Amino acid sequence: MSKYIKFTCERASRDITAFDGLAKLNRCRRKLLRLQLVGLDSNGTGFGNLSVRDGKTNNFYITGSATGGIPELALGDCARVVAYDFQRNWVQYEGFVIPSSESLTHAAIYESDATAGAVIHCHEPNLWLALFNHAPTTSGSAKYGTPEMAHEITRLFKITDLRNRKVLIMAGHEGGIVTFGKNLAEAFAVLSHERG
Repeated sequence: MSKYIKFTCERASRDITAFDGLAKLNRCRRKLLRLQLVGLDSNGTGFGNLSVRDGKTNNFYITGSATGGIPELALGDCARVVAYDFQRNWVQYEGFVIPSSESLTHAAIYESDATAGAVIHCHEPNLWLALFNHAPTTSGSAKYGTPEMAHEITRLFKITDLRNRKVLIMAGHEGGIVTFGKNLAEAFAVLSHERG
């Protein structure tokens, strides 16, 4: 288990159901890698992740933990989250790899907005500083990958324009920015717009 995974995870199956969006996920991820918004930091630790909703369910495909340095992802580098529980800090998944440490964050977005079909979590310190408290911003006490972060996102959907703005700043996760949209193209467009 990665030291970055803060939830308890349970594998439902080593097999993962194939999804049509893998090529689009890789296309978007290549752009993010070129811009250094996802990838590996100077210590060799992966950062950033992407997910795609599985149809009209709250299940979703997400890049696996510790896959930041892989240039092109195969199906085996992704996990399919099939159940989660914020209160129990628990995720159930299909696949060989453990889902990203941000799985509960992605789950909170899909649960809060039925129109969200894709989520991007990236890191850009300058944009993070520029948007801090100017875009919906989580509490600094909510750390990444925790139920507290998931609850903060749910709260932001209720009290801010997050549903329309489609970008949030993770105050307790320096550099952490999340965008979402009906698909990865829209989530990336939101990020591009914010970057100017």
